[in-house]
This record gives sequence, C-alpha cells and structure tokens, in this order.
Amino acid sequence: MGKGISVVLAAEVLWFLLVINKSFSTQSDIDCLRSIKESVKDPNNYLTTSWNFSNTTVGSICNFNGVECWHQGDEKVLNLKLSNVGLQGPFPRGVQNCSSMTGLDLSSNDFYGPIPADISELIKYVTTLDLSSNRFSGEIPVDLANCSFLNSIKLDNNQLSGQIPAQLSLLGRLSTFSVANNQLQGPVPNFSSNTTITADSYANNPGLCGSPLPKCKSRNGPRVTIIVVSAAAGVTFAAVCVGVGLFVLLRRRSYKKEDDPEGNKWAKSLIGIKGVKVSVFEKSVSKIKLNDLMKATNNFSKSSIIGSGRTGTMYKAVLGDNNVLMLKRLQDSQHSEKELMSELNVLGSVKHRNLVPLLGFCMAKKENLLVYRYMPNGILHDRIHSPSDGETNKTLDWPLRLKIGIGAARGLAWLHHNCNPRIIHRNISSKCIFLDADLEPQISDFGLARLMNPIDTHLSTFVNGEFGDLGYVAPEYSRTLLATPKGDVYSFGVILLELVTGEQPTYVSRASENFKGSLVDWITELRAASRLEDAIDKALMGRGVDNEVFQFLKVACNCVNQNPKERPTMFEAYQLLRAIGQKYNFSTDNDMQMPTDNGDSQALVELIVARDGTE
Repeated sequence: MGKGISVVLAAEVLWFLLVINKSFSTQSDIDCLRSIKESVKDPNNYLTTSWNFSNTTVGSICNFNGVECWHQGDEKVLNLKLSNVGLQGPFPRGVQNCSSMTGLDLSSNDFYGPIPADISELIKYVTTLDLSSNRFSGEIPVDLANCSFLNSIKLDNNQLSGQIPAQLSLLGRLSTFSVANNQLQGPVPNFSSNTTITADSYANNPGLCGSPLPKCKSRNGPRVTIIVVSAAAGVTFAAVCVGVGLFVLLRRRSYKKEDDPEGNKWAKSLIGIKGVKVSVFEKSVSKIKLNDLMKATNNFSKSSIIGSGRTGTMYKAVLGDNNVLMLKRLQDSQHSEKELMSELNVLGSVKHRNLVPLLGFCMAKKENLLVYRYMPNGILHDRIHSPSDGETNKTLDWPLRLKIGIGAARGLAWLHHNCNPRIIHRNISSKCIFLDADLEPQISDFGLARLMNPIDTHLSTFVNGEFGDLGYVAPEYSRTLLATPKGDVYSFGVILLELVTGEQPTYVSRASENFKGSLVDWITELRAASRLEDAIDKALMGRGVDNEVFQFLKVACNCVNQNPKERPTMFEAYQLLRAIGQKYNFSTDNDMQMPTDNGDSQALVELIVARDGTE
C-alpha cells in the first residue's frame, strides 16, 4: 500500500510541476477585472460604484466589491465573489487574466449562454467554482475535467442539458458536486468516495440514472458497461505506464547507487572543467574555483553531506586554508542560465543578521552550486530533537530557546516586510534554521522556491517542507495551492511549538497511545480542554520563567491558527516575542522598521491585549 501511495504521489507531483505556466503580472489582474466590468450588464451598479480603475493606488483593486487579493501590496486576485448582485450576460471570459485566482463565485445572477468549451484555459488554478442559480444552457463541457485543482463544482439551478461528462470522475481532488434542477440525462459519473454526492446533488433531472440514483435501464446497460470498462481500462493502462516508468526509473537509480557507492557520480563528470570560477558577492571571500570546491568536499562525497531537502543537498567544504564553507547542490531548475544568474544575484544582495548569507555560486554543465557561510552549530532541528548529549534541557535552556525564536522571527519578518523585493520563504522549518558560532539563528533556503519553480507566482510547487514531512504545512494549502505570508507564519508557529514543547512536528511522544495527529493537533486538543500548560517541556518549568514560557506558547498558538486571517503577521509575531524577551537584551529598538503597507499597528495592539489577557 505504501509503495502504491508513493507512486501516485510522485506521479501527481510530477504532473503538477509540468502544468505550471509563466509568471503572473499585476497588470494582468487589473485587465481581468476591467474586462469583466465591460462584458456584463450591471443594473444594480454593484461594480460601477466600486470598481474604479482611475484610482492607480497600489492595492486599490483589492478594495473592489467582491474581490479578494492574496496580498494587499501585490494586487493578485485570489477570489472573485460576485454572488447575487444582479449581473447579466454570458460567461465573462476576461477571468482568464486573473491568472492566480483560486475561487470563482458567479452564483445567483442572470448569466446565460453556454459554459465555455475551453473552461480549463480560463480558470486553470481555480479550486472552487460556483455557477449555480443562473441561466447557463447547453452541455457541461468535457474540458471541465481538465480543471485539475477543483475541489468544488456547483452548477445547480441552471438550464443545462445533455449528459454529465464521465471524465469528471477523474477529478481526484473533487469533494463537492451539484447539478440539481437542470435538464440533464444519462448515467452519472462514477465519482470517488471522497466526493460528497447524494441523490439531492442530482435532484430534478428526470433523465439521470446510476448510483446514488436508480439504476439505468437495462437497454442502456451494455453501452454503459462499455463506457465504464473502456474508461477503467484506460485508467488502468495509464497507471501501469506510470508504474512501469517509475519502476524502471527506480531500477536505474538503484543500479547507479550500486555502481556509485559514494553517490557522487554527478560530481566526477565535472572533473574535466575544474577551472570554472566561483562567482562571489563578498570581498571577504577569496577567489576560488570549482577545483577548490571539489577538493574541499572530497568530490562531494557522502561523508561531506550535512543536510538535504527539497531544494538540494548541503555539503561541508573545508578549503586548503582551513576556511570552512557550506555548499548546496541545487536541485534541477527550469530557469535558463541567464535567468538563474539574475535570481542568484538578487539573493546574493539580501543581507540580514538572521539570514545565512549567500556568498557566491558556481555553474558547471547542468550543475548549480551555491556557496554559503558555514554554520558551526548545525541546524535547529537536530539541536531540539537530537541533542549530542541526549538531553534537550542541557542543550537548549530557556533563554537560548527564546533567543532563537526572536532571531528567527526577526529574519523572517524582514523577508516579508522590509526586503526589496519581499520574499515568501515557502519552506520554513526547523531544518532550514542554522545556528552560528554564537548560537544566533540563521534562516537558509530563502528565495530558493523560485529557483525550483521558474515563475513569479504564489503557487507552491509542493507544500512546505520535505515530502512526507507535513508538520509545517498550513491547512489552507490543500484548498488553494497558494503560498502566502500567512503560510510562512503558520510554519514558523510550528517551529515555536517545537522550541517550547521539545516535540516533533508530526509525532508527539507525550500524547496518549490513541493519538495519531500532529503537534498542532495535540496543541489544539489541549487548548480546547484548558490544559495548554501540559504541552510545555518539563525541563522549562519551575525555573522562574513560567510566565514567559506560557506567553511564548500563546504566540505560537496564534501563529498556527486554522484561519489565516486570524494569524499575526511576521512583524507582529516578532514584536510579541521581542516584548517577552525584553529583559534579556536580545534585540534593539531599531531591529525592524514598522511596515508601511498594511495596518499592522492597530492589529499589533489588539494582539498584545489578547496576549496579556486570560485564556
């Protein structure tokens, strides 16, 4: 069963990476809304009074009626909610330009005509589609089955006719489907058990048949059987092809491992081009060549590996002058060499006391090597969960845990609010926070998500963290597939929970035997039972800092709130943690500038009040 799931997951992820297109632009979203306004009749002046395109202020479209943006400053439309506002006309094809949109609700209006035959080209990444209670007519387009991210389809109360395309059953994410009160006929699709389908979903379509409706008449039996068997055969054949392909791929990889026990055959292919220079960003770094890096890592042998993740493998490199660096072999990037160099030059200019500095990079053949400053105290994850002396409390006392939390918050807040361009990390976890010689936290891998995915988009190539390590993933990702700053806040909250509880993100050693959830699930249960203090690492209690520890835990709980809107921004989280650690002098007043693009001040006051109040 585990291998089967892995094959399906690998195939789905591979497919998802292949379908993502070019970058989205703010102007495109403005054109999208302007086109919609021009293509529909608006007798109630719902759009006329609000959609004012003469206002060129950044973020102005995010204040339009029915428009939700993923982030106020970037003006990318997340959802269009235009339900029951009296709009009239055919389906507004202008939605195609809202390229990062994940939700479209045109329900309870007076839209008419067919649903576009190329619907998948218009709403590529939409997860929820509601066209109910209009006058749409004609057949449901087969192309709707190509909207692969759809979780919910509502087409009820229209004038749709013909058969429901059997191909819709291939929408693996679909959980809700409703076509009641139309003029449909024929067999209904054989949806998976994940889809919430009852007879009510098909009500008042006298010509429909098949489970959960009455069986189709026998004269149609052979035809239905042929369709189902053909579809099943096609799916089976496709699955076999994928399975065989992956099997062959894995077999090839296994042979490579047998032939290459050190796992560095890729590096040996670079031997002939050792003279390639390393591009450096800092004058403090002496001129080095690829040959120096290969010697420093023993040709990138396994013994030099100090970490690996979705973005690549990290190696320890000891140069001839005994200087030590960290090298990351970046996973395959779809950027051209020119684009990649441009991206790396941007990342090389990003400097902050809590970010692992990118010192340079080297490109040789198809390999991309990033050069970082070495962090002698390893990664935070190992300090919390695999301390060298076997006892967490001796490795991380409370002041150090608080220092790490504040420093990591400061670095991430700077990326979100003060860095130009602003950066969403997308992969934040305790495995990408290094500790320098002074045990100051240093965030790594920032900006690398875009190197893995060659578009300026907020769609995540996959969710945060490594495959299988889902403890850091914000719950909204499964619905929206959208990376946002609040997703980073959630992941950061999990790191705070690790620091204050000593528990793993996906496994809680102190939970009951019957508990199978994540660290966040456990915290949620304890909070609901007013037993939140039970989550605190026992090594921290009774040392005169109980109040500080509990306030720290409450900030973590706010960060992992299920509702993204109720989470603090990273600037707010940093300020709250800084207030808790004020007596330790971990930071100064000018560490972070107040963000100028949102209303953080009032929200911060409200959060501080909530923090100082009682649960």
